[in-house]
Amino acid sequence: MFHIVLFQPEIPPNSGNIVRLAANTGAVLHLVKPLGFRINDRALRRAGLDYGEFAEVRVHEDWPACRNALAGKRLFALTTKASVRHDTPAYRAGDVFVFGPETRGLPEDMLAEFPDGQRLRLPMLR
Repeated sequence: MFHIVLFQPEIPPNSGNIVRLAANTGAVLHLVKPLGFRINDRALRRAGLDYGEFAEVRVHEDWPACRNALAGKRLFALTTKASVRHDTPAYRAGDVFVFGPETRGLPEDMLAEFPDGQRLRLPMLR
């Protein structure tokens, strides 16, 4: 099972889609505050197609709390600012994928916490 972390997510439908992904794959979803919506937001539920009851969702007050909850697991930062392709690592059960806010991505100081090999390039289409 994988873990998906949404750090300060901003857009309810995007997070709702990830709820659905987590429910269908068995991944655990971690939401790191502050959130750009209320957890019971109608748009979040609509995008998640009411899969919330089938997904394991954990809400953390901040990044240190989330990181502590995932201690001992291998964490990968997904960013447009990395050189390692997302399809390069040999993933294993328990790996954690950390995504930043939709409008700005992960902050530089947070990215610095990840070794170069665990910063994965997430290609963005223009």
